[in-house]
Amino acid sequence: MHLKHVTLPGGGVVPSMGQGTWKMGERAERRSDEIASLRAGVELGMTLVDTAEMYGDGAAEVLICEALGDRRDELFLVSKAYPQNASRSRVTAACEASLKWLGTDRLDLYLLHWRGSVPLAETVEAMKALKSAGKIRHWGVSNLDTNDMDQLVAAGGDGCVTDQILYNLVRRGPELDLLPWLAQHKVPVMAYSPVEQGRLTSHPALDKVAAQVGATPAQVALVWTLRHDGLIAIPKASSIAHVRENRAAADIVLSDADLATLDAAFPRPASRRPLEML
Repeated sequence: MHLKHVTLPGGGVVPSMGQGTWKMGERAERRSDEIASLRAGVELGMTLVDTAEMYGDGAAEVLICEALGDRRDELFLVSKAYPQNASRSRVTAACEASLKWLGTDRLDLYLLHWRGSVPLAETVEAMKALKSAGKIRHWGVSNLDTNDMDQLVAAGGDGCVTDQILYNLVRRGPELDLLPWLAQHKVPVMAYSPVEQGRLTSHPALDKVAAQVGATPAQVALVWTLRHDGLIAIPKASSIAHVRENRAAADIVLSDADLATLDAAFPRPASRRPLEML
């Protein structure tokens, strides 16, 4: 089966499941497996690859170049700028460093990694300048909560194409206000750590549903996140077997009874809470 796709504001089309790279490229003994997993993911249609200048101070970006440099035109490359670099005076150098590490002349999507002291209006202006210069195709944000998004739009940021956030079975706070806000404004969600860095694999409710659908607990947690339209999940895999397991999750269908079991075991918060980060 083919992966679902998500259309970004402005017309870009991306797969609903991509590949994360946090902590990749930092250990020599894992390098060959990480390269193989990235290449396998692309073969399976997971052509969106997410990284950041923060990840090993460029080590993940260098790894991506080594793994996928010959397949650049098949990829949708996403990177992120430190908050302190998201200013008029620093964003160009930060972007160009990422481009050099990635071995490419453009990013498909460039994100503000989290909100810092640089005014949002200045970051918006800086992102628009990078887009006009052809260094990036789209721009967005990461780890911005509902009030931040209101302020972003007020600052001229209606060109934002995604908010990359922590969202999974144990991080359901965004369902109360942020996810509805993003849906109302037609801004797709990018969900990082959809399996809570592997910590969601030993819960009895996940075991129960996994047994019923013939899947692993990790696959059930991932497909639960993927059930939303307009959502892109970016799980990380450091082996070919793991990337194949992630991809297979997209073909699993959870019944209403399965979803009810998970909802009872992992209830959403009763009241609003600030957006969580890892």
